[in-house]
Amino acid sequence: MSLEERIRTRQASVAVVGLGYVGLPLAVGLAGVGFLTLGVDIDPQRVEQVNRGESYLEGVPSSEVARLVSSGQLKATTNYACLVDTEVICICVPTPILPNKAPDLSFIMAVAREIAMRLRRGQLIILQSTTHPGTTEEDVLPRLEASGLKAGVDFHLAFCPERINPGDRQFTVANTPKVVGGLTPTCTELAALVMEQFGASVLRVSSPRVAEMTKLLENIFRSVNISLVNEMALLAERMRIDFWEVIRAASTKPFGFMPFYPGPGVGGHCIPVDPFYLSAKAREYDFSARFVELAAEINQAMPYHVVEKTSQALASCGRALRGAWVHVLGVAFKKDVDDPRNSPAERIIELLLNAGARVTYSDPHVPVFAVGGNAIRPERTTLTALELDCLSLAEPDCILIVTAHSAFDYARVVREARLIVDSMNATGPLASGDRRIFTIGRPNPV
Repeated sequence: MSLEERIRTRQASVAVVGLGYVGLPLAVGLAGVGFLTLGVDIDPQRVEQVNRGESYLEGVPSSEVARLVSSGQLKATTNYACLVDTEVICICVPTPILPNKAPDLSFIMAVAREIAMRLRRGQLIILQSTTHPGTTEEDVLPRLEASGLKAGVDFHLAFCPERINPGDRQFTVANTPKVVGGLTPTCTELAALVMEQFGASVLRVSSPRVAEMTKLLENIFRSVNISLVNEMALLAERMRIDFWEVIRAASTKPFGFMPFYPGPGVGGHCIPVDPFYLSAKAREYDFSARFVELAAEINQAMPYHVVEKTSQALASCGRALRGAWVHVLGVAFKKDVDDPRNSPAERIIELLLNAGARVTYSDPHVPVFAVGGNAIRPERTTLTALELDCLSLAEPDCILIVTAHSAFDYARVVREARLIVDSMNATGPLASGDRRIFTIGRPNPV
């Protein structure tokens, strides 16, 4: 039976390398539609949890993991040797940036070398990690062909960008449309066929480079628009205009406008990272992606503005930031998720600590949060979340809202807190005319 037939009948065995926020939902999804699925990760704790039928991600139910593990459809391992027995290998490892904002492809390269040592004829390799155009052909391909096998002849290679949106209950790995670009038409068709088993539409594009650039465009679109509203929010504060009212007004236009909202900065794996992947690659072509880089700079500056706003709020009460107790609400990068990667809360807390403030936090989704260990704050500090219900909100000098989780009782916050800095407009109408509430995008109370 050909690989195409085995994929169509879901008899093909599949490996997912990297069981993080992208890989675990993908592995569970593939096992759920009938593929015998192997998850591979270098973290033994993750592997043990999966094999016990436990999920470590809020968006992946433990009940589903347990069902698939008990039925034999899903298992996990730290042993790359098992890859030799699989027919399809999906690469879902991290692609972070280094402290100097240069792309870090080391995880992809390490996995490509591991696969190459076990690569056999007929296998299909699908890279799904977000990266810059050219990675599949310029970085992964030569490492795989170091095995002595030739891509497009002996094995198949394609890129299919992940589109995981943490916390999204409507669009999941199963129903989100996919984009696939293979090294050859056959590579494209086989990879697309795998993704079509989820039931969502799959768009075939002409090359891996097009698929890689597609993913960057999707995220940079958000980065640029968020930076636009962040910059306009800063201007509106200075002009004493309520920018949240401006957004509401502009949103009444039924065409030519899409609302984005200001905040403390951007977080997660994609939006703070992808602009630097594109700008670094652009420089190889003597091209400066100035618009993209400017957007990233504006978003990176927002945590500094939040801390300045906090200092202004405390000064309005005759308090200095040094020695003040600031309690942060929310450290996840996004509302109602458990993902703290690249959260603006990290830089905000670092700056507050550097200024001499005492900092605590509450987040029902993130029980432990580490900051520092970088050029901004060399000292590494680990904080443990406080239960908000057990905290007297009148005790801290300032409540700083960074992530607007639904679990927080904002009416209680407004009722009890002495001073509030709201970077997300979570207090909304409750803040109207309240001199204790300082909101990003609104002029400071007089």
